[in-house]
Amino acid sequence: MGLGREEEIEIRRAPVFRPGERVRATRHVRNDGTYPGKDIGENLVRKGDVGYVRDIGTFLQQFYIYSVEWVDRGTLVGMRARELASLDRSEILEAGSIGRDER
Repeated sequence: MGLGREEEIEIRRAPVFRPGERVRATRHVRNDGTYPGKDIGENLVRKGDVGYVRDIGTFLQQFYIYSVEWVDRGTLVGMRARELASLDRSEILEAGSIGRDER
């Protein structure tokens, strides 16, 4: 029995980003109907926007969801690691390699 398109369970490793970390959006994010007060399909975050991770939660006991405050927009949007890049760490480090246990 597979997990669908994404078989990796992110929460088995440490989160990629930490609260307070400055991040940049790597993709446009539109409202899928779960963001109150905005129309479905309305842009919530544009590629290149800069924000700060405020909190970390989980979804479906599989994925980390990073609550990111987009200061210029005055919004707080839940984002996946693949939609973000750290501005506080070297760009050489990819989202998939940051936060793994270093042994």
